[in-house]
Amino acid sequence: MGQFALRKSLFTAISLILITPIGFATKFYSGPAQNWVNHSLGGVFYEIFWCLVIFLFFRNCRPFRIALAVLVLTCALEFLQLWHPPFLELLRSNFIGRTVLGNSFAWHDFPYYFIGSGIGWWWLARLRKSSNEAKAKGEQTEH
Repeated sequence: MGQFALRKSLFTAISLILITPIGFATKFYSGPAQNWVNHSLGGVFYEIFWCLVIFLFFRNCRPFRIALAVLVLTCALEFLQLWHPPFLELLRSNFIGRTVLGNSFAWHDFPYYFIGSGIGWWWLARLRKSSNEAKAKGEQTEH
């Protein structure tokens, strides 16, 4: 792995380290607009998190494709919440399972998925751009 790929991975990992606790904090927040933060705002951070995770492993994939894939998959997961077979209920019976799979369908979650994927797309584009600029700068100093 070259130094610029390593740099991109490092910045992506730092982004994940920052966004993950914020996303979990939305589930435990108490204060003004608690219901909205606990049940809706977390969807934005959920999308950004998954965009970053995929980007960490597929660094050469275009940010738009990653954000679109995350959006489609999380929308599918939202519809999956309408289905309650025993194996899914078992997975949803713990905090991580509920956090990843959700447990109740809500139409009002979709705008937050779109917002989060949009922010995720922007975030990945910035990570990619800063890495490409550093690479170009490094190549210029070599010549």
